Amino acid sequence: MAVNRKHPGCSARPSLDAGRRQSLGLLGALALGPAWGAALAQAPQRFPTRPITLWLPWPAGGATDLTFRVLAEVAARKLGQKVVIENRGGAGGTLAMPVLQQAQPDGYTLAQLPQTVLRAPWTRKVLWDPIRDTTPIIQLSGVTFGIVVPADSPFRSLDDLFAHAKAHPGTLSIATNGGGTTPHVVIDELFGKRGLRYIHVPYKGTAEQMIAVAAGQVMVGVNSNGFAPFVDSGQLRLLVTFGAQRTRRWPTVPTLKELGHGIVAMSPYGLAGPAGVPPAIVQTLHEAFKAAMQDPAFVAELARYDQEPAYLGPDDYGRALRAAYEHERQVVDRLGLAQRTE
Repeated sequence: MAVNRKHPGCSARPSLDAGRRQSLGLLGALALGPAWGAALAQAPQRFPTRPITLWLPWPAGGATDLTFRVLAEVAARKLGQKVVIENRGGAGGTLAMPVLQQAQPDGYTLAQLPQTVLRAPWTRKVLWDPIRDTTPIIQLSGVTFGIVVPADSPFRSLDDLFAHAKAHPGTLSIATNGGGTTPHVVIDELFGKRGLRYIHVPYKGTAEQMIAVAAGQVMVGVNSNGFAPFVDSGQLRLLVTFGAQRTRRWPTVPTLKELGHGIVAMSPYGLAGPAGVPPAIVQTLHEAFKAAMQDPAFVAELARYDQEPAYLGPDDYGRALRAAYEHERQVVDRLGLAQRTE
């Protein structure tokens, strides 16, 4: 009777052992039952594994869009995945909120949160809540607001605007980046306190608004620092800014505060995801965007519009959002802007 002797290099035995190990592994998994499934569900998953979409509630080409594209490019290198910018302009910068409200809280959908999302629920009916429906990721910066006129305009000061509105009631056309935005609220307060009327011309974004003002289609523009290239090129004249102190970029231009109007507005903004984003994913996103906002390319892009980084982490940013939301309610009540129609 022949004896079947295996050659030392034969693979039959290892295959049998591998099969037995696999069977034992399956039996062990079955024995563990639900506990094993729960352990797998809780096991850390790599993030991100596909591109992230970052929604901007402004049209392409404006200051916010341009700075965020630099930020997204740097953050993508940190995350190892693309960060794709999607623009959804209109409604005073609030159109990204419905996107967040309906998105899965998996970290793949983010949006910029401008100050207007904290004001809108107090001024009109919306189906979302900026606190309940978001997960704060990071505060990034603030905005330099100002009032501009065409370079050849006869208006050389804020008082000139008031004088014209008084002498020619309801003829002064003033463009903002939308009803209920910070520029609109500020200009309403300035003119309302004096019983002066003006024609409000809302635009979806900064770029088209500034072009319209420079071309003389409207007499005055009030917006964020997207006006910077137009002012620096001599197309527009900057009359006043809204910060706590004069800007380093335009040190000869006064602030509303120093002119005695008691208004300071810089509208800090940041990034958020839908409600319920897991803490581990929040941390990954926060670290990537924090590194990106400190990158020289992004800092330089902010400087083009007289902005500086204004960092807050997730917890501090969440507290700041809640405080700002309550402050906006008080402002809206004081100015009587609740449920206004434009």
